[in-house]
Amino acid sequence: MFKTTLHAFITAAKGLVVTLAHLFGARRSRKIRDVRKVDYFDKQDGVTTVQFPREKMPIPEVARYQLDVEIDDCIVCDLCAKACPVDCITIESVKSPDVIGKTSDGSVKRLYAAQFDIDMAKCMYCGLCTVVCPTECIVMTDQYDRSMTNLAELTYSFTDMTAEEVEQKKREWTRFQAEKEAAKNK
Repeated sequence: MFKTTLHAFITAAKGLVVTLAHLFGARRSRKIRDVRKVDYFDKQDGVTTVQFPREKMPIPEVARYQLDVEIDDCIVCDLCAKACPVDCITIESVKSPDVIGKTSDGSVKRLYAAQFDIDMAKCMYCGLCTVVCPTECIVMTDQYDRSMTNLAELTYSFTDMTAEEVEQKKREWTRFQAEKEAAKNK
């Protein structure tokens, strides 16, 4: 019983020493260190709470945060939406009878992006959409501070086509298909 009591006092003393070290260490501000350094966790002394937003932790180069789409480079192939495991990407395309243009890597664009929405409230930041994109128009940015009070604000729309423009493009495609069918039947 004496041995158990002694062990309890020693354990309590060790805990008290650790607590007092943190108490007095909190008077010093922590020096900002790069997370990528090998001794990052060994050199933590002082206050360890990051005073956000005044002070920010460095972001690793391979971090996965906010998605962004360069819609001018998008060929509306729908691969990102198919690869998404949580279905947070919604894409609607409208066919064009002619070539619309080219992307920055030279890919030919034949589809209009009538809708390209990403619901970041659903996104699990896996990065699969960025991997499958053939034109690399969808990327993960280093932006992570996107706090919103309204959940609907977390759905980002990357198209700038109005509903009238979408209907006009659909009518053009229908007219083109009808003319093509009429020419084939002659």
